[in-house]
Amino acid sequence: MRLSLQPSLEPTDYRYVHHLRTRFVETDAMGIIHHGNYPAYLEEARVAMLCDAGFPYEEVRAGDDGIEFAVLELYVRYRRPLRFADHLAVHVLLDDLTRTTFQVAYLLTVDGEPRATAVTVHGAVDGSGRPSRMPPFVAEVFGTGS
Repeated sequence: MRLSLQPSLEPTDYRYVHHLRTRFVETDAMGIIHHGNYPAYLEEARVAMLCDAGFPYEEVRAGDDGIEFAVLELYVRYRRPLRFADHLAVHVLLDDLTRTTFQVAYLLTVDGEPRATAVTVHGAVDGSGRPSRMPPFVAEVFGTGS
């Protein structure tokens, strides 16, 4: 297991926030957002963060190196349910950058109230799925670049 981050419950501890609205199609028979939809929220926030940092994922994937950031591990702690039409804030923090992996911590809130925390571990892979060195721009996204 590579997971080492402990997501904070404080929104101010995160460097990026992405806002979205939950959809009716994502609810289950109990009228709450099905747990299987949370990874899509995490991915949407991650991709938006890269784009806002100047590195749209479609360009990263299509670049000369053709790098992908494969999800190696995923952990979600559900704290309170999400419901249809919630205005969800997904707070994102990249951390624990190595030569081939990085981790992302998430805090999902509605009106400032924590609804879930999560961590994903990502590995850099080339177009054939083989492990690759992390591209230099990732350090910029982490805020550690020159």
